[in-house]
Amino acid sequence: MDLFEKLKAKGGPLKDYAASSEGYYMFPNLEGELGSRMKFNGREMIMWSINDYLGLANDPEVRRRDALSAEKWGLAYPMGARMMSGQTEKHAQFETEIADFEGKEAAYLLNYGYQGVISIIQSLVDRKDVIVYDYESHACIVDGVALHLGKRFVFKHNDIDSLKKQLDHATRVIEKNGGSILVISEGVFGMRGDQGILKEIIALKKDYEFRLFVDDAHGFGTLGEKGRGTGNEQGVQDEIDIYFATFAKSFASIGAFVASDKEIIQHLKYSMRSQIFAKSLPMPMVEGALYKLSLIRASSEQKDKLWMIVNALQSGLKELGYDIGVTNSAVTPVYLRGSIEDARKIVEEMREKYGLFTSMVVYPVIPKGMIILRVIPTAAHTMKDVEDTLEIFGEMKAFIASLLH
Repeated sequence: MDLFEKLKAKGGPLKDYAASSEGYYMFPNLEGELGSRMKFNGREMIMWSINDYLGLANDPEVRRRDALSAEKWGLAYPMGARMMSGQTEKHAQFETEIADFEGKEAAYLLNYGYQGVISIIQSLVDRKDVIVYDYESHACIVDGVALHLGKRFVFKHNDIDSLKKQLDHATRVIEKNGGSILVISEGVFGMRGDQGILKEIIALKKDYEFRLFVDDAHGFGTLGEKGRGTGNEQGVQDEIDIYFATFAKSFASIGAFVASDKEIIQHLKYSMRSQIFAKSLPMPMVEGALYKLSLIRASSEQKDKLWMIVNALQSGLKELGYDIGVTNSAVTPVYLRGSIEDARKIVEEMREKYGLFTSMVVYPVIPKGMIILRVIPTAAHTMKDVEDTLEIFGEMKAFIASLLH
């Protein structure tokens, strides 16, 4: 069969929605400057679907510095991969400063978060090693693990007994074949919003031999002292062996970093194919990251404002009787039970009648019959945004009840 003909005929849980959903539920076109109020289909919406946790995306001084850096360097400089011709003092400076901020010996600046995680996993393990990872890990972790040529075991989400069981399996494998164990979790899980049980995982090191890799995309900048992350929040940052975070959330940019022991970072620098064979992160992104790091080191103002909004929104939703699960982060999921069609009707009602923009999460991202309205508070939101949103959720209760009876 011709490859193109096969692909044209091939469906899929997301692809099947495209004809009726693209441009509205999926790939929506948002208009206007990034912020708590944006336009969708020409109408102003209260916007709760942007991961700009610290509200820096449209900060005037951030934009001014970005523009000056782009004017000075352009978007091409430095030209080439880091190893060959893409190294600069600014890249190295950021690595030194972020390693100090996170309490690690060294760090490595990465082009992208998604490919970074995949490449880190590939570089850390070989076919004799065993990976043990949380069931609800982000797609980048799942994809990285899928490329692993050795054994891998998955434990139930944040379930320490399940983790022990899988560590027992992993231990038997390495005792037989040699190799090592890598455990992978997240600082904050992006759908549920709950923190990874890092303290409990680390406590198992007294009984099992493994290293811990933590993806803290949603915790960096939002949790811990001045945004140092989930490990700092839980008091176990020193025991996280490989710490990763992206710029796509709190830093409202492109790029990422990984921090660890000096020798491990040296190994990654010379092993990560996604960095060896890819262009260096452009200078405006690097200088922007340095400036944003200086902001959060100097003051907790943006983080404190974020949490004022988070606490007001989450407590208000709970008072209205909505189920927001066990979130203990800025991520605010509203759980409902119903079909994909129910989810579409709820989202459409919110947008068209009330001017409220949230994202819906449905199968295959989560199990069939479950709906998540994913609400992302930011420091750019105001208490008026929260009050208006809670009023809308209050008015939506009757509509949702009639739909999901």
